Amino acid sequence: MTIILKEVLESEKPILRNLYSLYLHELSNFTMNLNLGEDGAFHYEELDDFWRVDGLSPYFITLNEKTIGFILLLERPFLKKSNDYGINDFFILNQYKGKGLAVQAARKIFEEKPGQYFIIQVVENKRAVAFWKKVYTGLNIETNERQDLIDKELCLIQTFKV
Repeated sequence: MTIILKEVLESEKPILRNLYSLYLHELSNFTMNLNLGEDGAFHYEELDDFWRVDGLSPYFITLNEKTIGFILLLERPFLKKSNDYGINDFFILNQYKGKGLAVQAARKIFEEKPGQYFIIQVVENKRAVAFWKKVYTGLNIETNERQDLIDKELCLIQTFKV
C-alpha cells in the first residue's frame, strides 16, 4: 500500500471542504474554539485562501487513487521566520488509521520537502501527540519541543530539520 501526495486543485475545493469538516469535528473533542455551523457542518473559513495566498499548500493523501486524507503545508513566502515548512493540518479518515499510512504520508512530505519544520498539536489531543512522537522516533528525527498558548489552547510545538 503506497501513499501518494497530490496537490489539491482549486476545482477540488468541495472535496477538501468536506474533509475539513470531518477534521474539525474530530478536533472539536479537544478545543472549545470550534463550533458547528448553522448548516450542521464545521467550516474552515480560510479555505479559499489556499489558492490565493502563496505558501498555503494543501495536499490530498491518496491510496490506490482514493483520497484518504489531507495535509496543509505552510511554506515560504507565507512563512517568514526560521522555519521552511509547517504542517498546519494533517488528517486521515478513521478507517485508514492504525495501518501505518499516516506515517507513510509524513515520511513522503519530508522526503519531497526537506528543510526546517514546525508541527503544533493541542496538548489535549493525546492521539496526535503520540502519532507525531511515533513519527519522530521511526524516522530518527531529533526535535526541540516547547509548550505555548495558541488561541487560548495549550499546545506542543516541535521544531526539527529533515
